[in-house]
Amino acid sequence: MNRTENERISYLREKAASLPLSPGVYLMKDAGGTIIYVGKSSALKNRVSSYFTDIAHHNVKTFRLVQNIADFDYMLTGTEMEALALENRLIKLHSPKFNIKLKDAKSYPYIKLTLKDEYPRISVVRKRLDDGAKYFGPYSGTGVAYGILNTVRGAFGIPDCRRSFPKDIGTRPCLNYELKKCCGLCTGNVSAESYRALFREVSAFLGGSFSAVRRELTEAMESASENLMFENAAVYRDRLASLDRLWEKQRVVGAPDDERDVLSVHYEEKGTCIGIFYVRNGSVTDSECFAFGADRIIDQEALISFLYGLYTVREYVPPEFVTDFPLDGEGQKMLSAALSEKAGRTVRIRVPEKGKLRSLCDVVRSNAEEYLKKKNASYERNENTLVRLASLLGLEVVPETIEAYDVSNYGNENITAGKVLYRGGKPDKSGYRTYKMRLTEGQDDYSSMKEAIARRLAHREDEYPDLILLDGGTGHVSVIRQLLSGLGVHIPVFGMVKDEFHKTRELTDDCNYISIAHEQPVFLLVYGIQEEVHRYTVSRMSGSKRKTLRHSVLEEIRGIGPSKAKKLLSRFGGLRGVASATDGELSAFPGVISADVAGIREFFYREKERDKNGRRTK
Repeated sequence: MNRTENERISYLREKAASLPLSPGVYLMKDAGGTIIYVGKSSALKNRVSSYFTDIAHHNVKTFRLVQNIADFDYMLTGTEMEALALENRLIKLHSPKFNIKLKDAKSYPYIKLTLKDEYPRISVVRKRLDDGAKYFGPYSGTGVAYGILNTVRGAFGIPDCRRSFPKDIGTRPCLNYELKKCCGLCTGNVSAESYRALFREVSAFLGGSFSAVRRELTEAMESASENLMFENAAVYRDRLASLDRLWEKQRVVGAPDDERDVLSVHYEEKGTCIGIFYVRNGSVTDSECFAFGADRIIDQEALISFLYGLYTVREYVPPEFVTDFPLDGEGQKMLSAALSEKAGRTVRIRVPEKGKLRSLCDVVRSNAEEYLKKKNASYERNENTLVRLASLLGLEVVPETIEAYDVSNYGNENITAGKVLYRGGKPDKSGYRTYKMRLTEGQDDYSSMKEAIARRLAHREDEYPDLILLDGGTGHVSVIRQLLSGLGVHIPVFGMVKDEFHKTRELTDDCNYISIAHEQPVFLLVYGIQEEVHRYTVSRMSGSKRKTLRHSVLEEIRGIGPSKAKKLLSRFGGLRGVASATDGELSAFPGVISADVAGIREFFYREKERDKNGRRTK
């Protein structure tokens, strides 16, 4: 039913006035019934009614939201905390247009030290377990975590090989030992206690005791130099330099035992950015920024919901949270309750008006401003590039979403098609897909690509792209255009043609060629897409190939068929795990008899003999 503007607002006001004064969640809908905003409140009637009262005085974002609301639903909860949890789930489920939200549900990485082991290990993990190990982090991404891990390994001489200790002590050392990049635990010259002492130094450094670690390394360097052991002194010097470079990135902002997260929000017409500094042991160990479009609403309620979702993923919540966002008393109480529930202990909320913490908030806001500025500049460049691409190809709309396809194979086996997705000129890995051929037999690029795209288009719940690019020429384009025509789907399709040097040269439909060689931004975009889809497809095909080969190797053993081989590899984590398993562990596995165990032992003995002659088992 079509309503006038006054009738729409009158209807919404009356419906809001009938709501109970109870905690719950409300779902705003547009004229098409799509959920465009999800919110929560301790008193639904008051909160929802506020949207339709004194509308002219709303801020721009809220005013725009109200203009789009045609109706709303609501759900009652027992408490405000239940409403917060439900709101978080509904935002993830519906991805409303006006809500701020995390892009994905990635888990944040930690650096893990198994200090209680006889021979400790260091690794990057996604989960913080109650297993007696020591964890550092979480860090904002695997790139940050692995960067720190690699620096620490190099600085302290921690092995980065896959050898298992103490089992592999006494084996031949690798090149890293010869280059003084590893302590050489495998040589047998490093005692277990010395190795554990090395890890205690690593733990102290990661925990913020930089001065003590630096002092010990400096003393070791000077001692080696005084004793004319110049090679050893050079090793300590290089380790000190590595640690200095890493520590320079970690600004000291508090006492050694300070642990807090500091948040600030930067607003401008083109969007909003939330910046966070993660302070551990008095130093900023990491930072993160989250940018949102101009239509996203960031008020007290939205910020609390966002942080609830963020710390659900991050897992670890520090004992103190600092922000210059103008939270009122009720907001501070709600945020404290939400974070305390996640932490399992009380989390203090501070909103400083002056002093060192306020200055730190200013620094966080400046970082958020700079991040948003760079992101907007990048978006504008990409948008201009996409506009130019649309002009060159004669497209009716700017291709905000582009899907690219490639096919890779190993002979007649492991034929794989890959799809990559680009949004706004940048890869969106959540849209990457792999298609193993089910219907196509043999090496037939056209049929393989046709099968892959037909299967993709069958998923109608996934929004169709604005443009499809194929790693191929006119033949590929012709086949796919016929497929789309038969399905009644209208999506522009072009092939990415390479020159004799295997570099992107031009784009083609099934008749014409469009040169992009002199269109530098467009060329770089298309070249990047073609390289990415090729890399992704080959990597997935290679993975399938390795998996097949691994299975077939075990199947050489008499009595071990495909099913049993697959189960053994899964149970023991691959060939190395099967090889190192004891007879008792193998015999305890369902379906494995004594003859199988004997066959497995004989097989790996033969493999070991072959290794001695230069062939290594993968």
